[in-house]
Amino acid sequence: MSIKGKAYIAGAFEHPLRKAPDVSTPQLHAECAMGALADAGLSLDDVDGYFCAGDAPGFGGLSMADYLGLTGLSHVDSTETGGSSYILHVGHAAQAIAMGKCTVALITLAGRPRSEQVRWPRPNSFEGPFEAWCGGSTHNTYGMAAQRHMHEYGTTSEQLAWIKVAASHHAQHNEHAMLRDVVTVEDVLEAPMISDPLHRLDCCVVTDGGGALVVVAPEVMRSLDRPAVRILGAGEAVKGQTGGKVDLTYSAAAKSGPAAFAEAGVTPSDIKYASIYDSFTITVLMQIEDLGFCEKGKGGAFVTDGNLISGSGKLPFNTDGGGLCNNHPTNRGGMTKVIEAVRQLRGEAHPAVQVANCDLALATGIGGSLGIRHGAATLIMERAA
Repeated sequence: MSIKGKAYIAGAFEHPLRKAPDVSTPQLHAECAMGALADAGLSLDDVDGYFCAGDAPGFGGLSMADYLGLTGLSHVDSTETGGSSYILHVGHAAQAIAMGKCTVALITLAGRPRSEQVRWPRPNSFEGPFEAWCGGSTHNTYGMAAQRHMHEYGTTSEQLAWIKVAASHHAQHNEHAMLRDVVTVEDVLEAPMISDPLHRLDCCVVTDGGGALVVVAPEVMRSLDRPAVRILGAGEAVKGQTGGKVDLTYSAAAKSGPAAFAEAGVTPSDIKYASIYDSFTITVLMQIEDLGFCEKGKGGAFVTDGNLISGSGKLPFNTDGGGLCNNHPTNRGGMTKVIEAVRQLRGEAHPAVQVANCDLALATGIGGSLGIRHGAATLIMERAA
């Protein structure tokens, strides 16, 4: 069964806070849920499907359903694939709707890592004792991926810096963005080194907050007075260490992307706007290659000279500023990628970054670490007439 055209995104909401020391995580989930439902013109009473991941407190979906007062649920999904979970959840929600399991699916994300200063690796991860002793961290495992890409393909720090530059050009127009100053390639290269070759400005921000999405059946969408965003295709994949045989030159998007394009019946050249997961600049570059926007190893040349900047570049990306400048809530950026894609397809992005005639968009997610193990999810959406 294909999900193509079987479900729509009717509501989207990004929490405006980037630091929330006085707001609990369940409350952030609730505020995001209410925001997305209001955007769709629906209420909690309409929700019969609920989706969340590891950021949800307590027993996850069970605890949050009780907290939100969701008494009419017929479908619950708490699949956990890190930051890619919420893009994956949109695909799973579309599947559930297509199978008749629910008609209004609510997806929420929220957390407070900036206020709580959560550290990695988490002590309860089973792989932690095998990796933490050698100093493995989020930063240096992504640094390994960047070093390998440079070694194999001649990618440079200057090329990676252009990704941050593009994100900053977009963030200046976002009143909620954590970092709104436009930066140059030189600014990125002069920033302190965090994990060679990644500088501080190659890394995403750490923010509190969250977001939510509402996915609905076609008959529900027809009853709502909101621009319709149709789901065309979705793909998901995982990539691990395979017993130590690790190829750091590609991401799991090399599998999730082609699956989504095949289901949607479109190609990378058809995409007008791309929300690309940007935990680090290398995350963006590798996915651009793996999704087929350019040849493997040519990502560095593809992203240079402002080619990711809306209005002038060949692939407008992350027009809200992305995780590199705007928001990476609870260290999981997939939710915001879908939200900005929805804004673009509705024509509701900031006028300075709105992509002209944006009728086809892509959102990607990476959860975990490129250098160790991770999940990937790809979603393709279109503006419905």
